Amino acid sequence: MSLDHRQHLTEPVRSAIQTTVHPVHYAVNVPFDLFGFAAERLASRSALIEENARLRDQQLLNDARLQRLDQLERENIRLQGLLGSAYEVEESVLIAELMRVDLDPYRHLLRVDKGTRSGARTGQAVIDANGIMGQVDSVSRSSAVVRLITDPSHAIPVEVNRNGLRSIAVGGGNLQALDLPHLPNNADVEEGDLLISSGLAGRFPRGYPVAEITEVERRPGEAFARVTARPLAQLDRSREMLLVRTRERQDPDEDLDDDEMEQLDEIQELEDLAREEAR
Repeated sequence: MSLDHRQHLTEPVRSAIQTTVHPVHYAVNVPFDLFGFAAERLASRSALIEENARLRDQQLLNDARLQRLDQLERENIRLQGLLGSAYEVEESVLIAELMRVDLDPYRHLLRVDKGTRSGARTGQAVIDANGIMGQVDSVSRSSAVVRLITDPSHAIPVEVNRNGLRSIAVGGGNLQALDLPHLPNNADVEEGDLLISSGLAGRFPRGYPVAEITEVERRPGEAFARVTARPLAQLDRSREMLLVRTRERQDPDEDLDDDEMEQLDEIQELEDLAREEAR
């Protein structure tokens, strides 16, 4: 051993043995190397699958948020339109949102999410960004029923914006049409004329858009013309609307001349008759 240590006499033998044994060591280590490699690959694959699933969930969440932001943007545009309309009304307003639509074809009623708790009351005018929609018909603590201007039992006093001619627009059960049944054949009305609320008896704010005349039919030999108008409010699409808090008169009939009193009585008679027929 001392001689081998000094002169390395067995070095060739050891080298030969190591050369012979190396494949054995390699063969023995191969399963362990393969196991380690497979474990690393499986861990990486599992991490990638988990990260991929997390990214898909995050993308879905982001898509949902983007949809919500888009909806909020559209809602903001609608509300800006509503608030823009509110500036045109001198009275204070209450923003309400649609809850339910009455599916009865003979009644045009909506339910909104504002009631007496929020300050809503019977008779309030209801408008959207384009014009008058109707008025509050009944109120509970947390909601209210709105009767649209196209309801067969509803009538609204209007005037032609071009010349101030006053009349009454009556609902006929068609969301796209109002009738003006008491205009003489020689009345100064034309297609395209804008009808605005006359403010008679304080039922609706004066000067607010109601409808646009779409048809004027004058029949020879008859006393009255057949006049049809299209409501300007989006009656079948508006989700937000304004409940207008109009100032109440001490005496509803004060400051009305004879013609206005006659027209007010006529409106009441038309509404009573329509309600009786609806029953």
